[in-house]
Amino acid sequence: MIDPLSSPLLTDLYEYTMLQSYLELGMEGTAAFEFFVRKLPENRNFLVSAGLEEVLVFLENMRFSEEELAWLRTRFPSRLIDYLSNFRFEGDVDAMPEGTLFFRNEPILRVTAPLPQAQLVESRLMNLLNFETLIASKASRSVLIAPDKLLVDFGLRRAHGAEAGLLAARASYLAGFSGTATVLAGMKYDIPVFGTMAHSFVQAHANELLAFEHFASSHPGSTLLIDTYDVEEAARKVVCLCKKGFSIRSVRIDSGDLAKHASNVRKILDEAGLDGITIFASGNLDETRLEDLVDAPIDGFGIGTALVTSGDYPMLDCAYKLQEYDGRACRKRSEGKATWPGRKQVFRQFDANGEMHGDVLTLEEDRLEGEALIHPVMRQGKRIFERRTLHEIRQKTIENYQRLPEPLRRLEPAPYPVEISLKLAELAERTGEIKSA
Repeated sequence: MIDPLSSPLLTDLYEYTMLQSYLELGMEGTAAFEFFVRKLPENRNFLVSAGLEEVLVFLENMRFSEEELAWLRTRFPSRLIDYLSNFRFEGDVDAMPEGTLFFRNEPILRVTAPLPQAQLVESRLMNLLNFETLIASKASRSVLIAPDKLLVDFGLRRAHGAEAGLLAARASYLAGFSGTATVLAGMKYDIPVFGTMAHSFVQAHANELLAFEHFASSHPGSTLLIDTYDVEEAARKVVCLCKKGFSIRSVRIDSGDLAKHASNVRKILDEAGLDGITIFASGNLDETRLEDLVDAPIDGFGIGTALVTSGDYPMLDCAYKLQEYDGRACRKRSEGKATWPGRKQVFRQFDANGEMHGDVLTLEEDRLEGEALIHPVMRQGKRIFERRTLHEIRQKTIENYQRLPEPLRRLEPAPYPVEISLKLAELAERTGEIKSA
């Protein structure tokens, strides 16, 4: 049975029509494609690279089953089918490590392979890199606004499909979230899993106190949802439970004036000597609401819809473009979508305090001051770097935030300089005038 998420048919038709033409024309020279974002969303000061692991897994395992070949055989000539029957990705990949902060026009991944191979993988690679980078970049804003709070992905039920829910859990954790409510993401990615209870559990009981008793009996040290009826009255019931010896770790508020309710609940719990019980809030939250709530007595937040859909900006202006073919630099010159040609590298420079000071976009062979951000990750279809755990990637991402200039850590727009090197500018001039960059 075909797994739709790993099938090479999960792509656009034109990848196969171009593949047919390339083979017929004998165009199998080496091509270099780069994935980059043309411009940042107006409300993003930087982006967080994510999705590389899924890309490498896809490339390593890309195969055509007999069922897939049979379907393609009804639409394409036998030469194409013969080519695909023994298909293995044999190219090279260079990329920024996941968790790297990047800016417009900076490639986070380059595929160098025979032209038919490099072209065929375009759509799925863009699909994976675009989505995880989109969500990681959205999540980073909440992490920077509330760095000391428990942040949990609550988004599965409103995600745009099952894979989106899983990858959003991964991307948000990579960006610094504390964990997810999605159980499969916990198993698949080893992400901490958090959960509370639903209003339906309370409503299914004759009264709220009985519901709390039953849940706390089944799950000692649990989190109780206290806004089904009256928040403050429910907090007093929690006090009664604790006096009876029940173990309660946290209470959750999911509606109303969260700051006001949290203050009232904190007072009720503290007066009863229950200052160890934490308060968790949810309910249509995003980074702008967190900014308003960060000083309230709330210890953690569940963030769902706005996170997994990147509600304020649900797409990136990303591209996967041919930058070199058969030793010749290539450049797209379309109005408003012109590209910088050639295989590229990004050098990041830091000031005396270790903060990011500016980037230089240049050619791969150039050697400039600063830290080179793009590294070899795959050669001839095989990984050549040691795989990091998601926990290690998350820690590195958080360390990268510490090197951001202070203005870029805020929600308000702030500039960051990305310079075009002289060598790259000269190559662009030789390959045609760039009208928009």
